[in-house]
Amino acid sequence: MSIKINNLEFGLTIPQGWRSGDLPLEEENNPVKQYEFARNISLVAEKLGYDALYAYDHLIPHFRGDIEKNIFECFTLLSSIAAITNKIKIGQVVACNSYRNPSLLSKMISTLDIISNGRVEMGIGAGWYKDEYIAYGYDFPSDISRISQLDEALTVVKKLWMEERASFTGTHYRILNAICMPKPIQKPHPIIMIGGAGERYLLKVVAKHANRYNLFFGKPQDIKRKISVLNGYCMNIGRNLKEIEYSVVLPCIIGESEEDVHEILLKNQRKDKTINQYLKYLVDGITVGTPEKIVQGLNEYIDLKVGHFIIHFLNLSNNSLELFKSKVINKI
Repeated sequence: MSIKINNLEFGLTIPQGWRSGDLPLEEENNPVKQYEFARNISLVAEKLGYDALYAYDHLIPHFRGDIEKNIFECFTLLSSIAAITNKIKIGQVVACNSYRNPSLLSKMISTLDIISNGRVEMGIGAGWYKDEYIAYGYDFPSDISRISQLDEALTVVKKLWMEERASFTGTHYRILNAICMPKPIQKPHPIIMIGGAGERYLLKVVAKHANRYNLFFGKPQDIKRKISVLNGYCMNIGRNLKEIEYSVVLPCIIGESEEDVHEILLKNQRKDKTINQYLKYLVDGITVGTPEKIVQGLNEYIDLKVGHFIIHFLNLSNNSLELFKSKVINKI
């Protein structure tokens, strides 16, 4: 599957009820209102021409101060959004491989591709949130084991999508004459986006399986280094690096003026961080500011041939989506 590296795409994370910007504070504990907001934001994003919508695959929030807040399950939420949209792509940032047997996951993604009429992407990673694993009763093996599981899982998923009857015997998973019907609409299969930061093991799995590599909250210098490492792994297995697209999830606060942005920062600032510490967490504020500043920041990634952006808006609203579309996306 060949990827057009220079074809820029912009998606956004769907509000799921737990993070800053999901709802006004007075409504933040109302799950019905939260879902209405997620649904409406998705429809606005499609109308404005955004390329994709993504949901996080977490069972509890990963900020300790937010741990008791609502959070919608990833695939249930995506299924509902797929059914009410028509053009915009649907994906995960990223599905935790440990939470679903790969045979089941292949069936889920295939079904979602049918529901969406060929708009689904599969984002997947090895998993990292130990507290979440323990809380929900999942084993939490070593990093190396989880990445080995991811490697085998992707082999299983692709076999089920592409073969009439699939068999595989590995260390972690086994299937025997398994049938996945219906197959995905997209051929040879939906885009596989692998997310994660590990260079020694994970990037080898990226080189082997991925159509797209994603780095969550990645800085330009981090992306540059990982592309270099990934290139070496691709050369080792004889894969063309140009077959893999680069993607990044970026936190964004956008405002018409610096005063607007500062006001939003103060509203969203985490209690355990100063403004400067918060900006450092927000990828040094590279996509925090006026549209002109954000364009400048995004161009640092585009210069590295990053072609796919997933924007995590911290001041998510119809207005911020419109502003980003008209004065950022349309200006790049």
